[in-house]
Amino acid sequence: MAGDSAAKGTLLERLGPSKRRPQDPAGGASLDPLLQDWRRDEALANLVALLESEPVRPWMAGIVAGSSYLRTEIARSPERLERILRSNPEQHFASLSAGLAERLMTLDAMPEAMTALRTYKSEVALLTALCDLAGVWSVMEVTRVLSETADAALQGAVRFLFRQAVAKGDWISDDKQTPDVTSGYMVLGVGKYGAHELNYSSDIDLIVFYERQRARLKEGVEPSTFFVRLTRDLVRLIDERTAAGYVFRTDLRLRPDAGATQIALSTDAAALYYESFGQNWERAALIKARAVAGDIEAGEGFLAELAPFIWRRNLDFAAIADIHAMKRQIHAFRGFGGIGVAGHNIKLGPGGIREIEFFVQTQQLIAGGRQRNLRTRRTLEALSVLVDNGWIEKAIADELTEAYLYLRWIEHRLQMVADEQTQEVPKDDARLESFARFAGYASLAEFSNELLSVLERVQGHYARLFEGMPELSSGGENLVFAGETDDPGTVAALSKMGYARPGDVLAAIRGWHHGRYPAVRSPRARELLTEVQPVLVKAFAATADPDRAIAAFDRFLAELPGGVQLFSLLKANPALMRLVADIMGTAPRLSRILSRRRRLLDAVIDPRTFAKLPDADELDRLIAAELATARDAQDVLDRARVVGSEQAFLIGVKVLSGSINASEAGNAYALLAERLIAALAEDVEKELERAHGHVPGGGAVVVAMGKLGGREMTASSDLDLIVIYDFDPSAIQSDGAKPLAPSQYYSRYTQRLISHLSAPTAEGTLYEVDMRLRPSGQKGPVAAQFSTFREYQATEAWTWEHLALTRARVITGPPELRRKVEAAIRDTLMRRRDRAVIAKDVIDMRARIAAEKGTDNIWDLKQVRGGLVDLEFIAQHLQLIHGADHPEVLDQNTLAAYQKLAAANLIPAAKADSLIAATRLIHNLTQVLRLCIEEAFDPGTAPVGLKALLARAGDAPDLTALERQLRETLAGVEVQFSELIA
Repeated sequence: MAGDSAAKGTLLERLGPSKRRPQDPAGGASLDPLLQDWRRDEALANLVALLESEPVRPWMAGIVAGSSYLRTEIARSPERLERILRSNPEQHFASLSAGLAERLMTLDAMPEAMTALRTYKSEVALLTALCDLAGVWSVMEVTRVLSETADAALQGAVRFLFRQAVAKGDWISDDKQTPDVTSGYMVLGVGKYGAHELNYSSDIDLIVFYERQRARLKEGVEPSTFFVRLTRDLVRLIDERTAAGYVFRTDLRLRPDAGATQIALSTDAAALYYESFGQNWERAALIKARAVAGDIEAGEGFLAELAPFIWRRNLDFAAIADIHAMKRQIHAFRGFGGIGVAGHNIKLGPGGIREIEFFVQTQQLIAGGRQRNLRTRRTLEALSVLVDNGWIEKAIADELTEAYLYLRWIEHRLQMVADEQTQEVPKDDARLESFARFAGYASLAEFSNELLSVLERVQGHYARLFEGMPELSSGGENLVFAGETDDPGTVAALSKMGYARPGDVLAAIRGWHHGRYPAVRSPRARELLTEVQPVLVKAFAATADPDRAIAAFDRFLAELPGGVQLFSLLKANPALMRLVADIMGTAPRLSRILSRRRRLLDAVIDPRTFAKLPDADELDRLIAAELATARDAQDVLDRARVVGSEQAFLIGVKVLSGSINASEAGNAYALLAERLIAALAEDVEKELERAHGHVPGGGAVVVAMGKLGGREMTASSDLDLIVIYDFDPSAIQSDGAKPLAPSQYYSRYTQRLISHLSAPTAEGTLYEVDMRLRPSGQKGPVAAQFSTFREYQATEAWTWEHLALTRARVITGPPELRRKVEAAIRDTLMRRRDRAVIAKDVIDMRARIAAEKGTDNIWDLKQVRGGLVDLEFIAQHLQLIHGADHPEVLDQNTLAAYQKLAAANLIPAAKADSLIAATRLIHNLTQVLRLCIEEAFDPGTAPVGLKALLARAGDAPDLTALERQLRETLAGVEVQFSELIA
């Protein structure tokens, strides 16, 4: 406080007439309940007489009428009230602060220290409110007293904690009274607190650092552990609510990278962070920073070291972009409904305190590096310097100064009503009327007129101050990611865009700007990120799952070694940005692959990627080239997974982009699997030959079944396989150094092939393998000898096994054995059958499946009646019963089988057309769903992007039309199942 304030007399002596004293709607009667209680106590006679005198009574009645918080504080201790009223406020405040320091020096226990701190704050809070409401202290005198109160509380608390540490032996110091003074432990006050501008119910923003070199800890005590624990205790002393209340709400989120760092940081780590990753909003916060407790000399010294970070002579693109983002943050609050009175936020709303602070602060950021006189903590002082430096006209600065003081004055009264951290004017009429009287107005109309006048004046000046500054980006949304707290306007905008968890989005993006990953640690990377970020966020919002898209992209960035190339690529290729967003938001499998295979970004922007699908020869060359780089047997598996996942990724990209249909995708996935199986089978053969030699006349083929056999694979399909081998009947064992019997040799071949395909490695898993369709199923050997296979199919196989055999396709092995196996399969399928028996078996099988897995959910495209199972059963049934007379209808692919059955006139044309259309539709939808999501599809909760993707795949205008079409299709297939299988 000012040094001459002590001569001004007591609070009561300075309580003269004032225009803006609290008004009691009851004409002073609101004080009567208190006076009635106190009149019964003779010791309070002087206080009662004082309160019944003029001008004390109407003033005090206005206070108790308008503030429930102050009424409670006044009633709590009439002796304290009288002490405050009869004292010199400045002297009393100084005495309270000195008394707190002395009291804390005598205490050893946390509970006692907490009580002492809260008792101190409670009396200062009442003293400050009374001086404010009496007009004894100006607005800025009030903010200084509140700030000095926080100083006294923090300094006393820190000293208490260090004295405890000394007593415990953790801190070594000859100074038993003030061990904190040279401790290297620095508590910085930032924001309003640092500028001595705290409001009545303000939080205090703190950043805590420590200097390792100054730590005098006993051996074995780690500095980080000690200082973090001490800071937690400090927060508890100040922030925790007890029966005596609290001192100040504390906020430590302005520290470097608050989401990932401890609450106390070493100065070395902090300096490195600010130098490498510091954000412009952090510069803005540090403009007002000052050391408030602990080793104040060290704290001010460290702030001096940070001056080059805070005050830059030149701004790069990202810095200017952040300033514009901060401007948009202010504008975002205009969504509150424009200027008004009821419910208006006088800090954040249009015309509010923040607009004045923001203009001043941005000019300090821009010019403070060159104009040292702008390096002041206090808002009004900086505003005055801006006038001196020619940034603003004096008349405008005077009006803004007057408005700032008025709005801060109103802010204090809003917070005094219930001791709440609020800047919102009451919304309902009764509370609004009451507040107007508490603020000293004769009527609500008078208050409204004056408040509106101030807000409009600020807004007008603010708009003109910035009208020459360009916006960073176009578009209707105000997306603000600067700052440590979530901007409400941005939260609302992200929600509107489709993000379910906007807070997570903001946290992730703040992490990028904090340089949390290697990809975003260079200034150039963050500059490019700033440029592409708004468009990227909007692109993610248009995907099937925006939150998943952001989360996937966050994981993607975490694994990138550098980001400049990526962000440059995205900036130069807007279409790639949308494609990346689609991948991240709609296809988790693709996003995982992309995270591991950064080189795929180059592939997806190559026009040739979308020109055509690779054929078998091209795939063989790609696979061979990749496997040729393998260093050892394990690396062969890794290399196979690399090429497999990359090629599957490119197929998925084509599906997402709509450049291939489901049939083409199914064939592409199957061809890729075939060629990988062939390459790995060859590797397995070489391994066996090296260890066990050859089986005379021996060889093995792999038979593809299920979706692989039918060339209908999706992004998530497993492999249904059968291995069939044959050898010279005279052969007893292989001819290698470690000979094996043929059955053992080919069992080992099969087991190793399964392992090559399905074993997880550092590069992931290639495919899941299912061998249950082999003869005798899971109980039989993993590999079947050709004669056994042929005999089994002829004499033992069930109808369902022959149905499955309609999809069998030999994909590897010696040509002669391939021909023999293909012939055996064809012979089995061309066998003449009893139509009624087959129909009964199919109907029974379908009923058992329905009983076990049946569903009414039309989006369970496989199991729902009329879905994929029914379509496959119909096609397989018709092939079995007509195969003897019409072998031309045999085809492993369901769609092709229907087309051949129709061409042979074995299905009426209309039925064939509907079945073909149904197969196409369900395969199209299945490809999209298997590519995009791993869980069941729920149209009620599905994001718009996925619904649109499905509608496109089903050639429907929207999901509603698609669902109608799907229901009709399923119903039609169910009817045809009954008609064609009979």
